[in-house]
Amino acid sequence: MSLADFFTPIRIEKISPKNGYINSHLGSKIKAYVDDFPDLSSEEFDIAIIGVADDRGSVNNNGCALAPDYVREKLYALHEGVFKSKVADLGNILPGEQLSDTYIAVKSVVTELIKQNILPIIIGGSQDITYGQYLGYEALEQKVDLLVVDSHFDMNEIYDESNNHTDSDSYLNHIFLHQPNYLFNFSNLGYQTYFVSQDSLRVMDKLLFDTKRLGEVSGAIYLAEPTIRNADMISFDISSIRSADAVANMNATPNGFYGEEACQICRYAGYSDKLSSIGFYEFNPACDQNGQTAMLLAQMVWCFLDGFYNRKRDVPMNPKSDYIVYKTPLQNNEHELIFVKSKKTDRWWMQVPYPSAGSKNERFHFIPCLYEDYKLAVSGEMPDLWWRTYQKLI
Repeated sequence: MSLADFFTPIRIEKISPKNGYINSHLGSKIKAYVDDFPDLSSEEFDIAIIGVADDRGSVNNNGCALAPDYVREKLYALHEGVFKSKVADLGNILPGEQLSDTYIAVKSVVTELIKQNILPIIIGGSQDITYGQYLGYEALEQKVDLLVVDSHFDMNEIYDESNNHTDSDSYLNHIFLHQPNYLFNFSNLGYQTYFVSQDSLRVMDKLLFDTKRLGEVSGAIYLAEPTIRNADMISFDISSIRSADAVANMNATPNGFYGEEACQICRYAGYSDKLSSIGFYEFNPACDQNGQTAMLLAQMVWCFLDGFYNRKRDVPMNPKSDYIVYKTPLQNNEHELIFVKSKKTDRWWMQVPYPSAGSKNERFHFIPCLYEDYKLAVSGEMPDLWWRTYQKLI
């Protein structure tokens, strides 16, 4: 089956301005599926935009299936930055007969694109589509680090494991319990404590997952950069942005990330050499005012593109001459912690050794960190991030 079989063309006349696009607009740069499906085998593209027009899994947010074309309308009218974009827009995946059919379609597309070294940008649709995005990694035979930007933990306590149906309030249960299990780490960015039960927080802690409360990073998004840099895939719930900046969601709330913070998160995501897919979910055009949220989401995608085209191919110790190695013993001298700093970007990593029964191919696992983690180790304390990572490797 060809990838084209999953998609319907874009009706460009519905989203383009009356006088068309000028040369610097993204609308004149992106190769969109209007008449002919883009030839992805030509090595002409390194990013593909995918619309998923399905909201059957939404909870109290019906209408978000219409989101992709509203975002395209704003995105195409933005000017290209200081980069040469090689982006294809594959059109929209329409709802399958069953919701599970939509997940399989998303899975198949994500798998094939990543195999071709093309990064999918998914515009949903409801956030349960994240499950299909995650399944796309199943055939790649690799462990996955998942980051979700959300004010809630979408692991509804009334979830029924025997039920194949999921929704935007419980899709994480399907991911956590999926077999075979290839999830190495889950991170949440921006949860708000009054939306999260203490039992859920205890589960996250027991599973050694990483969670960052909104109050920890709001006004200091750089603190979340290592978490973003460590992700293979990201799912971004638009309701994690405060309603004043992104009103177009029936579950919008007064508090959340500012619009510029959401854009910074997306730029960090694009800049990460590790990230291989990102999805934006739960934008509901029926609730939008003057297209404000559609414009914000378009700007978030633009910032992602800007980050992507400024990647530095910053892979730790490859080559070694591009990095500075720092070693520091802890107070009890039980461990010597090793840190690596890139000369190109000043970004930091911790080197965590595999236990004796660990990887046969690698001796160390590199985890992104901050300079503050290095300073903590110099003072004699073990960073919590190092210990959590080591426990996962056992």
